Amino acid sequence: MSGKIMSLTQAAALVQDGDLLALGGNALTRIPAAFVRELARQGRGNLRLVKTAGAYDVDLLCAAGAVAQTQTGYVGFENLFGLAPSYRRGVEEGRVQAVEHACSTVIAGLRASAYGLPSQPVAGLEGSDVAAHTGFRQVKDPYTGEPVYMVPGIRPKFAVLHVAYADAEGNARIEGGAFEDVLMSRAAELVILTAERIEETAFFVEKPDRTAVPAFMVQAVVHAPGGARPGGCHPFYDIDEEAVGAYLDSASSAESLQTHLDSWVERDHAGSAAASGSVA
Repeated sequence: MSGKIMSLTQAAALVQDGDLLALGGNALTRIPAAFVRELARQGRGNLRLVKTAGAYDVDLLCAAGAVAQTQTGYVGFENLFGLAPSYRRGVEEGRVQAVEHACSTVIAGLRASAYGLPSQPVAGLEGSDVAAHTGFRQVKDPYTGEPVYMVPGIRPKFAVLHVAYADAEGNARIEGGAFEDVLMSRAAELVILTAERIEETAFFVEKPDRTAVPAFMVQAVVHAPGGARPGGCHPFYDIDEEAVGAYLDSASSAESLQTHLDSWVERDHAGSAAASGSVA
């Protein structure tokens, strides 16, 4: 198998310091966890991240000192474990610039880029401090004269998405909630996929309406079974709460974070045989 199949190491090497990345999934569900761990291992820096609701993925990159800026509506581990400690520490110490967003404004910015527009109107910011903190401008609607906030387009260099199924050319199918992944794929310049299973193209031809990301948008495909762990990925596995807790315990120092990254190396690279032609 050839196509766009790469090893995890090769795909992560496509990302350069300072790139703007949109990370797929939501909170602890279908996140590109193996990919962000590899970015941390490769020592990437000054990354700018876009996501509506981040957790392990954003926090780990902050713990690794890889993040300069985030455009997010929320970063945290919700009622499972609470706040995201490395993200919070990075913001408080001035190492990470948190560009204030609501989830809806992240979506609006991505939609603007997906539609080829410089900005996108958004409702619901009245009475909020978000617009003032981030500098969203208010203009008059040309038809009604009513004020409306405009969100500038967000154009990621890469959308990094973990999907259930992909083929070697980059066609991808998502099972369960798609969240903003489809939108990210349309807004970004390029798409990198990590996939639980690599299928033949006939799998997608059989049900073309289930193809969430078409091949022509995709730069690289990585076979990464378990690539969302310790998050969950329907229908393959659920969130591993014990492993999430172990990460939070390990992210308190550079030495313990490195131990965490090392402990995942073998699992993260388990699918690299796909790069030499195997099909799951």
